[in-house]
Amino acid sequence: MTPDNIREFEPAIFSVVITPHRSLDRVGFWVLMGLVCFVSFVAGIVFLLAGAWPVLGFLGLDAALLYWAFHVNYGAAAAYEEVTVTPEELKVRKVSPRGQVREWKLNPLWVRLDKQTHEEFGIERLYLVSHGRKLSIANFLGAQEKASFAQALFVALGEAKRGPTRTVLE
Repeated sequence: MTPDNIREFEPAIFSVVITPHRSLDRVGFWVLMGLVCFVSFVAGIVFLLAGAWPVLGFLGLDAALLYWAFHVNYGAAAAYEEVTVTPEELKVRKVSPRGQVREWKLNPLWVRLDKQTHEEFGIERLYLVSHGRKLSIANFLGAQEKASFAQALFVALGEAKRGPTRTVLE
C-alpha cells in the first residue's frame, strides 16, 4: 500500500451531505397544479361566457408559468455539498444542479470556522478559512441548522487537530 491508498481508508471523523430543502414533495406539487388548473379553467370559462375571452388564455399562461417555475425549482434541488473531515484532510465537494463538481481539500490543522451572524436572524453565512482564503459552505441550511452544523464541524475539526487517539479497553 502506498501512502495515498492509506488515506482512502482513513476513518471519517465527520461526514455530511447537505441538500437544498424542498417543502413540497411531488405528490403535493401535482395536487397543487391540479387545483390551480381547475380554478383557472373554471374562472376562464366564467370570463369566456361573460365575453372576456382573452382572459382564458392568460389564466392558462399563468398555470403554465407556475408549472415551469416549479420545474426549475425542482431542478435546482439536485445540487448538494459533501463535507468530510478525517485526521489528515477536510474535503468539501460541491455539486451544481447540472452535475458540475468542484472540490477543495484542506488541512484541518490550518482551517478555522468563521461565521457571519445577524443579531436578529442568527448565522447567515459559514466560511472555512485557511491561509487567508474563505470558502463558503452550508448555504442550503437555515440559521438554526447552520448553528447545529457549525457546532458539529467545530467539534470534528478539534478532534482532527488533537490527532489520532487510542481507546484503551479494560
